[in-house]
Amino acid sequence: MIGPMSWASGYTAHSQSDLPSTWQAHYRFKDLAERGLLRLEDVNRVLFNADLQDFAWKVVWAGGAPTPDEAFARRLADVDGYVIFIHGWTGSNAIWEELPAEIVTRNPRLVALAVDHNGFGGSPFLDRTPEYVECSPLGAMRVLEAWLDTLNVRRRLGDPRPRTVNFVGHSMGGAALFFLDDTRWRLGEQTRTAVAPALLVHDDIGRTFYTTLGLGIGLVGRLQFLEAIERLVSPQVLETLTAGATRRVKEEHRRIYAATLRSVTARTLAAMGAIKDHPMARTWELMQVFLGHRDPLVQLPPMLDLLLELGFGTDQVRVVFGTHYFFSLGEEWQRVHRQNRALLVDSILDIHERALRRQRGA
Repeated sequence: MIGPMSWASGYTAHSQSDLPSTWQAHYRFKDLAERGLLRLEDVNRVLFNADLQDFAWKVVWAGGAPTPDEAFARRLADVDGYVIFIHGWTGSNAIWEELPAEIVTRNPRLVALAVDHNGFGGSPFLDRTPEYVECSPLGAMRVLEAWLDTLNVRRRLGDPRPRTVNFVGHSMGGAALFFLDDTRWRLGEQTRTAVAPALLVHDDIGRTFYTTLGLGIGLVGRLQFLEAIERLVSPQVLETLTAGATRRVKEEHRRIYAATLRSVTARTLAAMGAIKDHPMARTWELMQVFLGHRDPLVQLPPMLDLLLELGFGTDQVRVVFGTHYFFSLGEEWQRVHRQNRALLVDSILDIHERALRRQRGA
């Protein structure tokens, strides 16, 4: 019989993480199913519904020494909650650098899970040209919800001990958080921190630009004369969106862009402008949004208008000095980005504690 967290020992790689006394393990959905650590039919259902070949993630936790294999399930289950890190367009779980390790260092009662999703990194699509909805923030959120259900990390009914799942998403990963189905969660069992969310519902200029750019990239390969244009345009787009980030983050975006089918990259980019679904929620109470004042992707006026329309309060929205990567310590923005990162970590830990208090009825 498969236990609630028996998948934890089925990692593909295990090593020290980015900070002292932190550790990481890497996982692949299909590998866990083939080894009998997750139900094969459950994994296949999630992948089939999302048109994915596989789904990959890493787990980060704090500890003075490496965790023995036989203790993995207990270590990952005996916690107050999880922090789910969700990257954006042409990204992977590596774009978060040491942020997951910082979180678990500050609160060892938390475990971080950083995913590859939406057809990037270790989670490629089956179809060379997936549907827009599968590439969209809405599609990404539905996959994440189904994946978490399969891993069985949520607080179980009747469990007297509170446990919170804290979602942290950047760019398109941040936009995905607006589409979480909060009717499936009791209040206090999930929190959301949207970091520079690329939710362009009210940004008509941005929607048109990214849809057009995505369509153009999608034509590369079919119209050969566009290849020279793409070699000029794509590096500029990546450099603009990763301005202020470290060299490591920029190189990871370039690596993922080069390794991903142009049709997938194009569909995902175009989906930022093509998506027509309007965010809806029972409540936005335990959600916070961080925005950078020099973000070339998420323009402040239309984003603030959208948040006001949705019913967010002033205390839920923070505008900081910085770029789309205002939490990454690139040389040109390092001073203010370092302050932003500290603020972001504090806010994630604070909203987690508020959620636990809500579960306890305090």
